[in-house]
Amino acid sequence: MKQVVVIAGPSGSGKNAVIGSILKRNRKFTRLVTVTTRAMRPGEQEGVDYHFLSQEKFDAELGAGNIPEHRFVPELNTYYGIYLPDLKEKIQAGKIVFAQVDIEGVRLLKERFGAVAIFIMPESLEQFKSRLRVRNPEWSQKEFDARMRITEEEMRVHAPQYDYRVTNADGKLQETVSQVMDIMHKEGYTFES
Repeated sequence: MKQVVVIAGPSGSGKNAVIGSILKRNRKFTRLVTVTTRAMRPGEQEGVDYHFLSQEKFDAELGAGNIPEHRFVPELNTYYGIYLPDLKEKIQAGKIVFAQVDIEGVRLLKERFGAVAIFIMPESLEQFKSRLRVRNPEWSQKEFDARMRITEEEMRVHAPQYDYRVTNADGKLQETVSQVMDIMHKEGYTFES
C-alpha cells in the first residue's frame, strides 16, 4: 500500500495550497513534520510546524539514524531534515503522508517508501515573478533576485527528476488539486473520496 507522496515546487508555486486543500477533503491524509534546529517562531507549534530540536538533540537523532536525510542552510545557520519517527508513526496509523522535501529527500522517500513525487510548476516564470512580488512586497530586490535564481534552477534541474509535473495556473487551484488526486489514484493510493 502506497502511503508517502512528495509535493514539491518553488516557494510561491502553490504547493501548500494544494496540500491544504487535499487535507481538508479527507482525514486519511496528513503532513510529514520535519525537524529543524531553528528557534520556534510566534504562532508555531511543536510537532505541527516542525519538531524543534536543539543542535545537540539533532546530532543525537542523526547519530541514531532517525534523520536519514538533512540539509544545512548556511544563511540561517540552521539544519532541516526528515524525521523518521514522525513518518513511521503516521504510516503505522494508516495515513497517506504528504512530504515537502528537497530533491535529496525525494530520492530517499522514493527508495525507502515507494513515494511518488509531484512537482508543482508555475504557469510561466513571468506570471510567477508577479505572484511573488504581490505575495512578498517586503523582499528587497536582492532577495527577490536570489529567490528567482533558486526557482529557475529548481524548474530547470530538479523538476525533470520528479515523476510528475503539474502546472498550477493563477485562479486554477481546484484543477491543480484534481490533477494531483488523479495522479495519486492512478499510482495506487487508496483513499475515500
